[in-house]
Amino acid sequence: MPTSFHRIAVLTSVDLVDTVRPADLDRPTPCEGWVLGDLLSHMTVQHHGFATAARGHGADLANWQVESVVDKVRSDPARAYADAARDVLAAFSADGADGASFALPEFGHTAVFPGSIAMGFHFVDYVVHGWDVAASLSVGYELPADVLRLVENIPFDPAVDPVDGAGDLERILRHLGRTPDWAPRHSAVAGE
Repeated sequence: MPTSFHRIAVLTSVDLVDTVRPADLDRPTPCEGWVLGDLLSHMTVQHHGFATAARGHGADLANWQVESVVDKVRSDPARAYADAARDVLAAFSADGADGASFALPEFGHTAVFPGSIAMGFHFVDYVVHGWDVAASLSVGYELPADVLRLVENIPFDPAVDPVDGAGDLERILRHLGRTPDWAPRHSAVAGE
């Protein structure tokens, strides 16, 4: 996976999260049972966890605890998220990161993956979670076609059945198990 594609996906998510205000954190998301604050906390801690894994310390479960970022995300979502994104981008761009061994305990107590595979996991996660944030905010989401084509070549379950004539993004979202026409129920958001 070209690291430039990963960078595009992460930076696109940073731009989206930069528009999030504390009042948005209770908006529903396409992620069952999560409001936007939960999703952003997950995304933030995953950035830190993968960065730590790239640096050889991913086996420590403390690096993956959502509770460690919740207060930061709730008080300043854009800053907490951007700081975490910078951390993972720096870790992934370090010499040898793609060939390093990444301990990813969320996949299993002793799960270790080659860096290139782990970076691919992270890339796919941020393509789909970027869309999750955009859908929660009811704003558009675009990634370059070559980035989307790369995701389409990665096997993923549970895919949603394809639809004839779907555009690149809709096809990818279905491939990643999302329902592209998902929209927040406005009654669930305070003040709407």
